Amino acid sequence: MVGLLLAAGRGARLGRPKALLEYEGERLVDRGVRLLHEGGCHPVIVVLGAATVQVRGAVVVRNPSWRDGMGSSLRVGLAALPSDATAVVVALVDQPFVEPAAVRALIDSGAELAVATYGGRRRNPVLIARRHVERVAELAVGDVGARPFLKAHPELVTEVEVPGDPRDIDTPEDLARLVTGEAPG
Repeated sequence: MVGLLLAAGRGARLGRPKALLEYEGERLVDRGVRLLHEGGCHPVIVVLGAATVQVRGAVVVRNPSWRDGMGSSLRVGLAALPSDATAVVVALVDQPFVEPAAVRALIDSGAELAVATYGGRRRNPVLIARRHVERVAELAVGDVGARPFLKAHPELVTEVEVPGDPRDIDTPEDLARLVTGEAPG
């Protein structure tokens, strides 16, 4: 199972690239790589764009069109999948509280398309079988990822309730809560 971490954005609302943020002494990009590895993904591919950083334990690919939004990063990451990859788990760099158990649960589901749910709400990560990758990439435009494909094919999607906290870091207020350990707003 391949892991794919989308970390190319500039963090417009935050004012800096999210990949470079630190939580408990660890950059969010490194935390995301660790999440995917501990969840059972090998190799892990990281898509970077706004920030250029060294990332250990991952294959780094650059998205020259990162300004076009998450869809372009998903397309770049999916294009970088090894030829023998049967599926990929896609995670986002700005969700530092997602747990490896969530990734494992998606993999263990045996589904071709699996979406992590938290309290019944769909969030990330998402598992996509190889046979759907091309169509997912075609529909990933602007600031959306796999959502258009998942919405177009609800009969294929398996929702997997997972443990953890899916909150993301989008604003300075979110970052302040992350630093102070305050509950999500």
